[in-house]
Amino acid sequence: MQKKNRMNIIRELEQIIKNKLYQKKAIVVVGPRQVGKTTLLNQIYEESDQKILFLNCDEPDVRKKLDLPTSTQLKALIGTAELILVDEAQRVKDIGITLKLIIDNLPEKQLIVTGSSALELSNSINESLTGRKFEYKMFPFSYHELVNANGLLEESRLLEHRLIYGMYPDVVNNQGNEREILTNIVSSYLYKDIFEFQDIRKPEVIDKLLQALALQVGNEVSFNELSKLLGIDKDTVQRYISLLEKSYILFHLRSFSRNVRNELKKSTKIYFYDNGVRNALISNFNSLAIRDDRGALWENFLISERYKRNSYSLNYGKPYFWRTTQQQEIDYIEERDGQLNCYEFKWSATKKASLSSTFSTNYPNSTFKVINQINYMDFIGIEIEASKLVGSR
Repeated sequence: MQKKNRMNIIRELEQIIKNKLYQKKAIVVVGPRQVGKTTLLNQIYEESDQKILFLNCDEPDVRKKLDLPTSTQLKALIGTAELILVDEAQRVKDIGITLKLIIDNLPEKQLIVTGSSALELSNSINESLTGRKFEYKMFPFSYHELVNANGLLEESRLLEHRLIYGMYPDVVNNQGNEREILTNIVSSYLYKDIFEFQDIRKPEVIDKLLQALALQVGNEVSFNELSKLLGIDKDTVQRYISLLEKSYILFHLRSFSRNVRNELKKSTKIYFYDNGVRNALISNFNSLAIRDDRGALWENFLISERYKRNSYSLNYGKPYFWRTTQQQEIDYIEERDGQLNCYEFKWSATKKASLSSTFSTNYPNSTFKVINQINYMDFIGIEIEASKLVGSR
């Protein structure tokens, strides 16, 4: 394999992976298509001075070699390679068994495995590699990664652009072609894994469901209402949403409830990992000045960036939202070690908010902060340092 030029935007997962090498466990990286998993492997390949075997499972002959081989065949295939990179591993049936054989028979080797979807990959790997792997999620670029590359000043200027077009690598690296790229991602890649690995009898329903969810960002989702809108039963709605989550298109927050009688106890909100995908689904790339969903875009951006930050920093805080039947609400709550940290999101820095007296009375040690355009950096894990003003380029 010929080494390629290193991309300028360094992924946070790269250093995380390097810190986990040679601990007798596979390193598994999963995430949606088109977020840079193959590029990440290329970066690791370029920088390593070890003997490397790169196996691209898009290649039919590679899939054949990895399809239930014996340990003897695997040893012959790997040879003297010290680092084995397996890309698009979900393309190989029962890949988990093959990876288990490598780990058990060649513990001195290091496996790094990527897969485009948790649907097939995790189902195969989790059962076979229990206790034998570190698993990480990879997302579109994080704002933190872009600040490190481009500088805080430049990314601050581009904030509205990120809210509208998102941060898929291809979108970020091809300014001027954002709409075409996002339309292609939504139509060709977004839920390809669902159709490939699951029995979906009405694929067009997935489109309608995603559009409906895109229009409800920041609001509670009613499975009964979605069922009536789409003409399918409630259980199917929930199954489809679960599949979309496993494909890393969207994720959910559950309502926080402990001891207040009027708290909503079983409500759910849905968010998208990428604002650009959300806007492409509803074909709306208008500027913020003429949109009535600015608040929803801001909320989706902040919560998805917080999700990335927590994932990459191994922050195991539990996320929620809170609402009562009297419409008292908190946009976002994060519980960690018994501490409740509450946040309200306001696009305008002049808008004020306060913690509900009902909440503060029942959960007296909680913290509260309003997140706006002025102070959002800290919430998504960006420390404002002089070195970040100009970036790494």
